[in-house]
Amino acid sequence: MDRYSRMIVWLKVLLPLMALALLSTLFLLSRNVDPLASIPFAQAEIDERLKDQQITGPVFYGSSDRGDEISLFAEKMAMGQGNGITVANAVSGQIDWASGGRLLFVSDTGEIDMAKDTVILSENVLITTSSGYEINSERLISGMTSLNVTSPDKIFAVGPLGEFTAGTMWVNAPEENSPVQMVFTNGVKLIYDPTIK
Repeated sequence: MDRYSRMIVWLKVLLPLMALALLSTLFLLSRNVDPLASIPFAQAEIDERLKDQQITGPVFYGSSDRGDEISLFAEKMAMGQGNGITVANAVSGQIDWASGGRLLFVSDTGEIDMAKDTVILSENVLITTSSGYEINSERLISGMTSLNVTSPDKIFAVGPLGEFTAGTMWVNAPEENSPVQMVFTNGVKLIYDPTIK
């Protein structure tokens, strides 16, 4: 047997032994990991979530018969007190109209009633539209699968014509293929500003 063949025989024995030694040191020198330490929630937060049946970051999607797309997002959601209504915090959403255009809204809180197919937003409701309106209200009621948006309380708005207030507002399409209309009623007061374009 020549020198090259002897070296090959020795390497066949030494290399697997070295690999085995490296693997064993990897397991022997590894640190113990506490499986509970890797959970990013405190025990009190886990108990609260289990008690209130909370969901973090829920998303809802719906569409109307005429093709309007409705989406709703929340930071946190919890079941109500046995009435089938879900309470959400930091709610935002949008409605993309089939005829073109978009309505965006945000609010501090909201209630989602799946049985009635409605969401009621409250506390610092801000509505913006692709046509240039910014509307503040304390309450907004919207369908989840229908284009029916209503603000039954007083609104304050800034739009292409200036600043205005109204007692109520509703957004709807009177007919299936007609464009979406925003209607302000009940004591509308407009301050016309010709500088707004």
